[in-house]
Amino acid sequence: QAQLVESGGGLVQAGGSLTLSCTASGFALGNFNIGWFRQAPGKEREGLECVSSSDASIYYRDSVKGRFTINRGDAHNAVDLQMTNIVAEDTAVYYCATPVSCKAVTTTKNNQILGDWGQGTQVHDES
Repeated sequence: QAQLVESGGGLVQAGGSLTLSCTASGFALGNFNIGWFRQAPGKEREGLECVSSSDASIYYRDSVKGRFTINRGDAHNAVDLQMTNIVAEDTAVYYCATPVSCKAVTTTKNNQILGDWGQGTQVHDES
């Protein structure tokens, strides 16, 4: 059964750093687009960063470019999201998923993914 499980969330001080992890089982991550999304309280879910399966191109949403970094580790069938300089607006539940289009989920409100959303992992800024 194909599954993605997120972990690594928690409380973090403003300006701090955190690394989220997403582990895949039942399929090879490298064969699919893989991205990180988040949903803040009262807001729609949005795509943040994505690695394309075709050429490993990385797509970023402007709001996190330069602060967040996605790293896909094919050897471990996992993908991380390194978060730095965290601000209050980063408080949200973070999800990993396999989007149909990396460009669409990071530049529009498109959240079309293959499969189902997981439980996510909560990040909360302490400021």
